[in-house]
Amino acid sequence: MDDAASRPVLDYWCELQCPDCHTAQHDLNALRERYGERLEIRLRHFPLEKHKHAYAAAQAAEEAYEQGRGDEFAAAVLERHSELAARGEALLLDVARELDLDAEEFETALIDGRHLLIVDADQAEGKAIGVTGTPTYVIAGQRLDGGKSQDGLRERIEEIADGLLAGAQDGPS
Repeated sequence: MDDAASRPVLDYWCELQCPDCHTAQHDLNALRERYGERLEIRLRHFPLEKHKHAYAAAQAAEEAYEQGRGDEFAAAVLERHSELAARGEALLLDVARELDLDAEEFETALIDGRHLLIVDADQAEGKAIGVTGTPTYVIAGQRLDGGKSQDGLRERIEEIADGLLAGAQDGPS
């Protein structure tokens, strides 16, 4: 079995206009630093209706993933989440340019909707498993809701990930 297929996955339901998701970046960075490639962290989209530009931001993030810099793009937009409320798609295009991505392709992707299915599928899956707000994490089938409080969530994720990684080292019984 290859290592990528056997490593634990942390799904992170996020909304790029969400102040709590911005705060969660510190925990995600700590998890990336601690586990490196041993833990796959996947951003999953859960745009909330109360944030006007969240859906476009999710589509733009998918274009950034297509261009190889999705995590960096998402982090940069989250750093400016309050500015996104005022500037919308103009901010998304500015962030793309700042990261040396093809901003014209971003603009086209936002017009032609090529990433709508990915965003819609993430949101539908999130709703199906009980996600109601962001950030929400899922690891080893356990949903951890950070929408109300993120206190202790990183420690709980580490506990679960450590158990999964220890189990993977022991191999099948």
